[in-house]
Amino acid sequence: MRGKTAEDLRLLDLLDPVAEAAGYEIVRLRLMAGREARRLQIMAERASDGTMLVEDCTALSRAISQVMDAADPISGEYMLEVSSPGIDRPLTRLKDFETFEGYEARIELDRLAEGRKRFKGELAGVEGDNVAINLEGEEETALLPFAWISDAKLVLTDELMKRGAEARAARLAEETQDSDEEDVIP
Repeated sequence: MRGKTAEDLRLLDLLDPVAEAAGYEIVRLRLMAGREARRLQIMAERASDGTMLVEDCTALSRAISQVMDAADPISGEYMLEVSSPGIDRPLTRLKDFETFEGYEARIELDRLAEGRKRFKGELAGVEGDNVAINLEGEEETALLPFAWISDAKLVLTDELMKRGAEARAARLAEETQDSDEEDVIP
């Protein structure tokens, strides 16, 4: 799910070590067609805390550009776009389903399970290689094989927005504290 095509997966093999060396994890990579040039879209986050600031996007973009220029794995012109996954982020790794347990998500499978491909409900963690989800109107938690998931995304809810706002407030408070400490002359 982090990459859809064989070309995406080859690029992930090339770029995952670059991101990891810089302290980031690639959440999703897509090489998409464009009018004038293709677009290499990379969503990433800090490995340490899951955040991704503008400065982080710049740092990762520079690190990736160096490797892409040297390896030249894409024929023709392309544009590199590095961004955060956003608040209603895609869920592409098994650990994402654990991290966002308790939040609402939409999941689409590549085959039928229980007579359908699309599921929406509250994430209930992970059991082995299965994603657990509590579906509305269902008594039991559904288990969906992670390998069958073709697309998954958090649903933008008040709870998710509150989590994002709290994370931003904590980050701003930390930055303010850091700048106050820098202003103190010993």
